[in-house]
Amino acid sequence: MTPWHPLLSTHWYAVARADEVRTRPVAVTLLDTHIALARTAGGALIALEDRCPHRHAPLSSGCVVGERLACPYHGWSFDADGRLRDVPGLPADKAPPAISVRRFATCERDGFIWLRPAATGAEQPNAMIRATDPATRRFLWRTRWSANVVDAMENFLDPLHTHFIHAGLVRRDGKRVQATACFRPTDEGFTVDYRGMPAQSGLLYRLFESERTAERAHFAAPGSTRLEYTYANGSRVLIDLHFTPRSAVETDVFITLHVEGRWAPAWAVRLLAWPFLKRVNDQDMAMLALQAGNKRRFGERNGASTSLDIVRGTLEHFWTQGVMPSAPVARDVKMLL
Repeated sequence: MTPWHPLLSTHWYAVARADEVRTRPVAVTLLDTHIALARTAGGALIALEDRCPHRHAPLSSGCVVGERLACPYHGWSFDADGRLRDVPGLPADKAPPAISVRRFATCERDGFIWLRPAATGAEQPNAMIRATDPATRRFLWRTRWSANVVDAMENFLDPLHTHFIHAGLVRRDGKRVQATACFRPTDEGFTVDYRGMPAQSGLLYRLFESERTAERAHFAAPGSTRLEYTYANGSRVLIDLHFTPRSAVETDVFITLHVEGRWAPAWAVRLLAWPFLKRVNDQDMAMLALQAGNKRRFGERNGASTSLDIVRGTLEHFWTQGVMPSAPVARDVKMLL
């Protein structure tokens, strides 16, 4: 089990699609913590440690009874605060013992359920999530990558693998152009602006895009990443991936696509764009699985890096120290994209 830094638990993480969480409980895992998640009969979220304190049965295999979550073994039921409210078979003149299950704070934003593992910490998810307009969402999906969370996030934010892993789809190695990556720290993470890139050389750009005026990558702690494309016609596309580590070697990925100011109904995205986006995801999954397998074979070793590896150091610092670097350095890096 990974010794996660305690500060990581004070942040919010996506743990489920909102439409997946109903009165039938679901089991989720976050930072090696196992949680039973459900909606009560009244529609409120309930998130409790996935273990009944009586005989340790998983509460995620139980059921919702009114506003409580009941254990499947002996029927002990707990309210949203984790307090034991009923012990079936106990005489009416006997009060249930003062027993509680660990509870977790939850909220719902942009189609996902978010959870904070610690009892105290950030009052709500990061500003990037809060500022996103759900009305512009055209696509929502979740998947699971066999990868460490830092490797997974670096993969999404790294443009230099796209010439090889997504050759022809995203970029072509023989069509590189001079570009400048401008790394800037923010209050919650960082941004990287790619200048000199009005177009990409791959099929996805030719099929679905037009001239760009800006391309920006975002990281907002703890696990929110975004590729933002702004176009000459005033429209904007936001591809968000929220990374939630189940363990040191498995990461849940929650994906949304937002489109502002251009025609892109949800059905058209599913019919036309989704097969290509799924192909890109599958290619990344395959490479990350190869990477993870080789890291297991050879053990943990420090990777070699160059100036082109813009985001790795900051991501590693956050996930090992629980905070952003105290004095992150803004820098501009020349590269061929």
